[in-house]
Amino acid sequence: MGAPRLSAFHILQALCVLLTLLEDGPQSTRASACPQQCPPDSSCVSGTACHCDPGFLSPSGKNEVNQGETCEDIDECEQPVKVTCGIDARCHNTKGSYYCTCKPGYRPGSGATKFSNASENTCLDMDERQLNPVIYKSHRNCVNTHGSYTCTCQEGFELNLQDPKLCKDVDDCQPGQNSCHKSTQCHNTKGSYDCLCRPGWKPVPGSPNGPHNTVCEQDISFPTWIPPPGIKSQSLSRFFEKVQDLHRDFKAASAQDTIQDIIQEVDNLLENPGGLFTLPRSEQHCVATNLLTGWEHVLRELSKALSNETLTFRTAAGTELFLEVKEQGDKNVTLSINQAKMLVNWDVVQDSGGSGSSVVGLVSSPGMGKLLVGAPLVLETEEQSVLNETHKVLQQEGSFVLLSDVISAFVSNKDTQNLSSPVTFVFKHVSAVTPGPRQKVFCVFWEPGQNGSGHWSTKGCWMVGTGDTSTTCQCSHLSSFAVLMAHYDVQDDDPALAVITYVGLSLSLLCLLLAALTFQLCKAIQNTSTSLHLQLSLCLFLAHLLFLTAIDRTEPKVLCAIIAGALHYLYLASFTWMLLEGLHLFLTTRNLTVVNYSSVSRFMKKFMLPVGYGVPAVIVAISAASRPHLYGTPARCWLHPEKELIWAFLGPVCAILFVNLAFFLMTLCILKSKLSSLNSDVSTLKNTRMLTFKAIAQLFILGCTWCLGILQVGPAAHAMAYLFTIINSLQGVFIFLVYCLLSQQVREQYRKWWKGVRKTKAESEQYTLSSGLLSDAPKHSVVKDDGTTAEKRKLSQF
Repeated sequence: MGAPRLSAFHILQALCVLLTLLEDGPQSTRASACPQQCPPDSSCVSGTACHCDPGFLSPSGKNEVNQGETCEDIDECEQPVKVTCGIDARCHNTKGSYYCTCKPGYRPGSGATKFSNASENTCLDMDERQLNPVIYKSHRNCVNTHGSYTCTCQEGFELNLQDPKLCKDVDDCQPGQNSCHKSTQCHNTKGSYDCLCRPGWKPVPGSPNGPHNTVCEQDISFPTWIPPPGIKSQSLSRFFEKVQDLHRDFKAASAQDTIQDIIQEVDNLLENPGGLFTLPRSEQHCVATNLLTGWEHVLRELSKALSNETLTFRTAAGTELFLEVKEQGDKNVTLSINQAKMLVNWDVVQDSGGSGSSVVGLVSSPGMGKLLVGAPLVLETEEQSVLNETHKVLQQEGSFVLLSDVISAFVSNKDTQNLSSPVTFVFKHVSAVTPGPRQKVFCVFWEPGQNGSGHWSTKGCWMVGTGDTSTTCQCSHLSSFAVLMAHYDVQDDDPALAVITYVGLSLSLLCLLLAALTFQLCKAIQNTSTSLHLQLSLCLFLAHLLFLTAIDRTEPKVLCAIIAGALHYLYLASFTWMLLEGLHLFLTTRNLTVVNYSSVSRFMKKFMLPVGYGVPAVIVAISAASRPHLYGTPARCWLHPEKELIWAFLGPVCAILFVNLAFFLMTLCILKSKLSSLNSDVSTLKNTRMLTFKAIAQLFILGCTWCLGILQVGPAAHAMAYLFTIINSLQGVFIFLVYCLLSQQVREQYRKWWKGVRKTKAESEQYTLSSGLLSDAPKHSVVKDDGTTAEKRKLSQF
């Protein structure tokens, strides 16, 4: 029993030792075992180590990963482990793996979109045009390429910037974008354009209407030329029968021959008129109007059928034609015939709505003037006013002489009534002639009337210069023109008015000179009031003197303008001094009760010279600077009456009249209230009457008479002219009468001067001593006088 128990014990002991060894084994064995958890993307292999999953590696590049390390993804599409997907394919890396796909523009032949290596590559090129139908709808030409395609916009289209995948239509009718001929109009179509003939044009023979090489010509037809109604003349009827024959047989190719035939037929009619010149003058003028307007219209239309060329033609009787057709001319075009020359700007020639060639022509007829004998002349308003100012009246019946042939000018442009630049004509006189003293040369044109007749007119035409053999004219329109010399009668001025003017102004000059000498030399009356009277007298004296001696000196024009400016200034200065007179009268009256009168005197002395001469100078300077050409008229050296410049004189004059009237009314009110407060010897009837008379006379002198000049209109104009001339020409007499002869102090001084002249030298010296003593007496009386005496003295100085 003991031996078996021992044996079991030993077995149990051996098992314990074995278990202990297994639990606390060697250190090397514990180190090679797997940790409790491997890093991400790795797994424990054989229980001994962690290995990175396929497609991952440790940072050291090994498959085994130690504790604390991570497994990193391997990019199979990059070196050094790059896989090969094959041609036309690309590699796509994924986490721990990769796959291959076909490049854009290729598709897999097997249908599988992904594969692993080149052996599975079945990529084939695909035609994008079949897969994207919008390419064909965008007007593009596309070509398939290996793996892609290229596209360009079709002709007539361009890239759409808003959507680069599309093309848009190009507007080929923009300038420089098409090859259409000038005779056609461009019409844009989708991707192209058409060249179509303009309205009234047709394709030239052999040219279609529409393609890019279309060339057109005007559809020329012979214009309708209708005879003047109501005029019976066999020669005129034969002429229009021949015109109808030309109309019937007309062909565009023979336009030049037809033009010459028209000129020749008109010439034959005028040279062999038959009974044409026996018709009444009014009917002859109707025939002339029909011929002038008719052949101008026919020649303009037929000339359009001519190619770029110059045509000249002259009949045996002297009718001439100069015609020029060209696509583009110089800036200025000159046409010359034997009897005239025309200079015109090319912009005037061209038809604003047309294209291609343009026509400019000039035709003259020496026989046309025979039909225009006795035709009336209508002057432009400004020229008529000039004649009226110079009292010239045109002799209408049979007084006009044509100095040149009648010429007609025509161009392609039909709108020639108000040209952008004037046309210059140089007319050669039929015979050398020098206008007489009562003859005037006019540049005229024939203006058709509503009744089929017409008349000569100067509207829009003016003469640049004239000589014995030629005259240069300019016109702002085109028509039929000529140079005409008219006779006129001169209506003399009313001799009575002329006599009154010269006698009255001469007497006024004498009186103004005496008044100025009195105001300057008479010491007893010198004060602010006499200073104003002196300046007024000087201005009126100079104005009247210049008016008498130079108002009619209209040549040279520069001198006439200077005279007009001087008269403008002197008369405005006179009115300004009149205004200062009225102001001084009002201020003096208002201060009747003020003993200290020095404030008014200082005010007037300080400002009267700058105002009296400065204000008129400013007005004249502004007027002359703005419109210097309106100083001086053909009749007299004064402001132009038809223009607004005349208000540079009338405006200030009217203002002064109204202001002086206000001063006068206020002065009368003050006199009425103040005179009653003075003592009885001042308020006598005599003094009151004298003060009132001087105030009224002052207002009369200060310009109210000029209202008569403004009132020279209507039936009373003649009477007003006489009143205006009489009163204003005697203005100097009024000044001398009121301010000198009616002044007691001046009369006394005149007596002393008169006695002094008659006395001897010794007596004159004794008179001078006595007058010196007399002149001192008032100075002492001023100190001793009371307020009433001072008021008397103020009133006596009015």
